[in-house]
Amino acid sequence: MSDISSIDGVQKMLSDQGYICGRALGTVVFLSLKLGRPLFLEGEAGVGKTEIAKALAAGLNRRLIRLQCYEGLDASSAVYEWNFPAQMVAIRTAEAAGGANSADLNTQLFSDDFLIERPLLQAMRPDENGAPILLIDELDRTDAPFEAFLLEALSEFQVTIPELGTIKAPEPPIVILTSNRTREVHDALKRRCLYHWVDYPDFDREMEILTARAPEASENLSREVVAFVQHLRTEDLFKKPGVAETIDWAKCLLALDVITLSPEVIADTLGAILKYQDDIAKLHGSEAKRILDQAKASLTPT
Repeated sequence: MSDISSIDGVQKMLSDQGYICGRALGTVVFLSLKLGRPLFLEGEAGVGKTEIAKALAAGLNRRLIRLQCYEGLDASSAVYEWNFPAQMVAIRTAEAAGGANSADLNTQLFSDDFLIERPLLQAMRPDENGAPILLIDELDRTDAPFEAFLLEALSEFQVTIPELGTIKAPEPPIVILTSNRTREVHDALKRRCLYHWVDYPDFDREMEILTARAPEASENLSREVVAFVQHLRTEDLFKKPGVAETIDWAKCLLALDVITLSPEVIADTLGAILKYQDDIAKLHGSEAKRILDQAKASLTPT
């Protein structure tokens, strides 16, 4: 069992799962676990917000339940649905058998046998390994009514199904909420949570992350990759590459047996770090060489 009785213990537990974080993030994760408070993480896409929930689940040996948010998500879709096709089969079967008492049939139809549990309801169920990790991912994609519902659900850690009644978690789940900040999340929900802004890492931290996630890469190649990405983030881009893109790019370069970066290699593999054509177009020609020269110069001891 991982030692999470201290901030250092939490950082080590995450590090053992390949998630390298600074003291500030380690502290807020420790407090979230210690106080049983939801943790709200904001930051650009690809900086590791979702990965921290995966690392926690692995490190604590807990089940990870993910609610992927999207526009139009409502309470019903997040909590439960009834298995209508199976219910219709049960009704037809009862009719073929000569009918059944309507009250008994109704009770049978709206029972656990026909209930499809969605993430929020799954997170309220007991688990032999302890409370699960509930990841509510990209909350900023939803709308205000869903936020209001979520506020109530996270306040009491219970949900209500009209046909079955209220279901309360015997042990509150460990809740991680993430947002890419495409819009502001309401203050009332933020107040229920501990908050942390997950920023792009500095050079040394990103080197640690890349070493943990792509250990096959040589130190020289890793340093060039991180330096190039760090300089690339200072450019005027529509979408700056996150840590996830740094790791993906390094793995692509390894697959191509690249030993050192060159403008030609960068041009061939830009799709691993940039996801918009306008950004890729900006790096054609001499721009990639200019940024690479700056990156390599920054690695040269003065």
